[in-house]
Amino acid sequence: MLIAVGSTNPVKIAAVADVVRQVWPDVTVQGIDTPSGVSAQPWGHAEMQQGAFQRAQSARAALDADLGFGLEGGLEETAWGVTTLNWTVAVDRAGRVGLGTSGGVLLPPRVVAWVREGLELGEAMDRLAQRPATKRGPGAVGILTAGLLNREQVYASAVACALAPFLTPNLYR
Repeated sequence: MLIAVGSTNPVKIAAVADVVRQVWPDVTVQGIDTPSGVSAQPWGHAEMQQGAFQRAQSARAALDADLGFGLEGGLEETAWGVTTLNWTVAVDRAGRVGLGTSGGVLLPPRVVAWVREGLELGEAMDRLAQRPATKRGPGAVGILTAGLLNREQVYASAVACALAPFLTPNLYR
């Protein structure tokens, strides 16, 4: 079985691989760079879902995979401030879709200000943490929770949720 991930980010690929191998131990998981079709810094549920769906479809088709995953992180306005959030979409050859999301974290005001000035969240977190490529490592959630969670763990919970229609198909008829 081949599973495509619409990203070359090792954190996203590892999140998918860790979850799907619990179900299909011999699966091959391959990442591929795919366009999201949304802004570089998505805001709101709809934009993140659209980006994740586009990535999942494109990855599945490009690799002729059995299942494609798209993982799209972004930001959400709340009454208490701006939070991180991500959506994961899984798509199979028949066109079935699974959708999952996971927890996010409230962003510090200065990070929000940097993003509003035009930085992507990853760049803002690099600046805050004073180190490069945090989105390919702990991510905002890892930095802001002092390591209690990391980006891979958060993505993995969304991947597991997106698998629901494929794991219990009788409940989705």
